[in-house]
Amino acid sequence: MKEELKSIEQRAREELGSVKDAKMLEDFRIRFLGKKGEITAILKQMGRLSPEERPAMGQLANKIRENIDSALTKKKEELKAAAESQRLKAETLDITLPGKASKIGRPHPLNATLEDIEEVFLGMGFDIVDGPEVEKDYYCFEALNMPKHHPARDTQDTFYINENVLLRTQTSSVQIRVMEKKKPPIRIISPGRVYRSDTVDATHSPLFHQIEGLVIDKGITMADLKGTLELLMKRLYGEEAKVRFRPHHFPYTEPSAEVDLMCFNCHGKGCSMCKQEGWVELLGSGMVHPKVLADCGIDPEVYSGFAFGIGLERITMGRYSINDMRLLYENDMRFLEQF
Repeated sequence: MKEELKSIEQRAREELGSVKDAKMLEDFRIRFLGKKGEITAILKQMGRLSPEERPAMGQLANKIRENIDSALTKKKEELKAAAESQRLKAETLDITLPGKASKIGRPHPLNATLEDIEEVFLGMGFDIVDGPEVEKDYYCFEALNMPKHHPARDTQDTFYINENVLLRTQTSSVQIRVMEKKKPPIRIISPGRVYRSDTVDATHSPLFHQIEGLVIDKGITMADLKGTLELLMKRLYGEEAKVRFRPHHFPYTEPSAEVDLMCFNCHGKGCSMCKQEGWVELLGSGMVHPKVLADCGIDPEVYSGFAFGIGLERITMGRYSINDMRLLYENDMRFLEQF
């Protein structure tokens, strides 16, 4: 029996060395130390020994059991440490690899220009207001002194939803809404998208952006309009920017004027961008018509004011020397990354 115990211990040590994982280790424990294991089987034979031999044999059996159990515990710790090391190795980040550069976005040229324009007007005490793009005919035309069948509507042909609802052709409709709700003094700009049935080309689009301005107060004159617009152009294009005012007609202003900027492409010499004129039309402006004031509940004998409408795309094209409006809408990163 003594020799059997020593043989079991020897085999246990040899087999333990080949154990590779937790399952094999558990099988090993059951085979040698379990209730039906080899050590237990030897102990069940103790009854065949004489009373004198039993104590020594029991002591030897317990010692061998403890040796195998100790070796098993040590192996278990080794397997656990190896598994932990493997897991850490698999989860390790190689900090020697170059990092992935994050692209930092920049404002679209239209947004950048709009922010600069808003900053100029906020500095002059203007408020920024917004209004609906789907507008009633009344606010878009009739309240601006353009009743139904007025010939001036032909130049602002737009997209009608029904007879009295349309996509706005200008943000002037916001001015009417403000004048109906607020009494002078009024100083606002109203930027936003507008829609007209225009043919797409280098300077026109059926969808574009406009910034309307309105000032109503006592003693407002054409000189205030001219000074405001000249200041805006110089802030946007620099002190060398040249503008000109041309007499014009708008049903909602009297007198009215077109404001042009010297062509940023040819500097006044004439090119396809400015249609060989040397100047680029930027905006329409004028003194608010007395009838428009009166229809909004403002006494034209006491108050006067001016209004203007700026095309954001044309301003942007001038600032960044862009010669085709369509480039602003195509979302071509090769173009946008230049700004």
